[in-house]
Amino acid sequence: MLKLVQKFLQINRYSEIKNEFKDLFLSHPNYPSLFAITDSLDLLSVENAAVRVSKEQIVDLPSNFLAYFKEELILVEKAKNFVRINTIKKGSLKMSYEKFLLDWNGVVVAIEPNNVVARENLKIEFSWLKYGLPLLLLVGLSFFYNTYNLFSLVFLMTTILGLVVSIFIVQEKLGFKNSIISRICNLSSNSSCSSVINDSQIVENKWISVPDLPLIFFSASLVAILVQPLNSAIFVGFLSLLAIPIIVSSIWIQKFEIQKWCVMCLIVSALIFVQSAIWFASDLFTLTFSFETVFPFLLAVALLTPIWYVLKGIIKNILATESALKETIKFKRNYSLLNFLSKKVPSTKGLEDLRGLNFGNRNAVVKLSVIISPSCEHCHKTFQESFDLVLRYPDKIYLNVLFNINPENVDNPYKTVVERLLTINRSTPGKTVEAISDWHIKKMSLKKWLKKWHVENVSMMIKQEINKQYEWCSKNDFNYTPVKIVNEKIFPNEYELSELKYFLNDFIEEKETVLEKIA
Repeated sequence: MLKLVQKFLQINRYSEIKNEFKDLFLSHPNYPSLFAITDSLDLLSVENAAVRVSKEQIVDLPSNFLAYFKEELILVEKAKNFVRINTIKKGSLKMSYEKFLLDWNGVVVAIEPNNVVARENLKIEFSWLKYGLPLLLLVGLSFFYNTYNLFSLVFLMTTILGLVVSIFIVQEKLGFKNSIISRICNLSSNSSCSSVINDSQIVENKWISVPDLPLIFFSASLVAILVQPLNSAIFVGFLSLLAIPIIVSSIWIQKFEIQKWCVMCLIVSALIFVQSAIWFASDLFTLTFSFETVFPFLLAVALLTPIWYVLKGIIKNILATESALKETIKFKRNYSLLNFLSKKVPSTKGLEDLRGLNFGNRNAVVKLSVIISPSCEHCHKTFQESFDLVLRYPDKIYLNVLFNINPENVDNPYKTVVERLLTINRSTPGKTVEAISDWHIKKMSLKKWLKKWHVENVSMMIKQEINKQYEWCSKNDFNYTPVKIVNEKIFPNEYELSELKYFLNDFIEEKETVLEKIA
């Protein structure tokens, strides 16, 4: 299901948020429901709609959409005389409109295409350049110091290709999701790299697994060929010939036992077969091997194997940590848990009368109040997180920034910051965002900030407001900062304020339920 939605996002030019959608979707408490999809899209500010339409309205639907077909979520791409559906089980299928309408229940999920030009292609090119440039430099040095003939050159190219495909195989084994791998592995309904690579019949041990063997073989071969092109190519060709029985065994297992083809495994098998055939067809196979011939390859294997073993262990630990983190996030995203941990403000009387710095939609369902102090380091993060929420969800969140500072404490140099912020907000509100951002986000020094944001005088009204906010905090025993209040409840410390975004739809749904009961 995840791959379908990610492809749906990619078609509509949202490639840059595919990974962010994945994290939100997999950690959603209602995963893998339709609500988990739409809620995650909402959090990413992607305009979407999940509706049921009559089958006659298919002509009015977008060129691509998600739909339920035979009780399975699919991706639909409309053409002139047919539809192409992408399913989880059977891959891509082409069918007539009549056949599609017969088993479609009318439920669709559509999104507004992204009009901003995606930069994914640029990122992919940069990624390949980042990893390919060191390899090109090594190959260039090898050409500078060594002599290549056609035989060694062919082995160099096939070895590089084999190494790239071997990396893809290991990525699939470790659980990395890659769009290139997905396209290669799902060329037909009979192909599935994951089914073959993760099959229980493939023997593994603590130290090394079968998918690791092509990676070690081709990486060691590449190092050896770069050091001694001709001699190492001859030895690699000999080893490729010895690997033919393993290739045959692999093909037999895929064909008759697993009954699925691993396209990447077949590419590796083909490359090894080509190398062995070229070696056998040349007049070099009659040469005997000396210690100097085999040493570069054996040394590369001896060095690369333990390095890969350690590196693989680190990668597995990182993936396990990420998986545990997703489960934790999924647990925390339970709205009932948030409600249970949220405590009521002891006395909300007078809260709405406090005049702080306001941002966002005053009629928003979520009313967020943060009580901060200019001398509090933690308040910098609280303000930035709350302000980021308003910037991202301006129609759903209303932010009120209040201050807890004793107006009678003349020794507090930071009191001036609050006085000037409230004065600027009242006299020139257009500069409020810049002024408070300079302090809490850019973290200017006190001297520099006061110099930039000079005000002529602070009115008695401002001083009274500061005192009013301080007394309200004292009445509720808020003798600390920051304090985060959401809809008259104290936002629990077990949550980061940025995690409030997970519950926006829950707050909206809760208010609608209350209004329905009143009506």
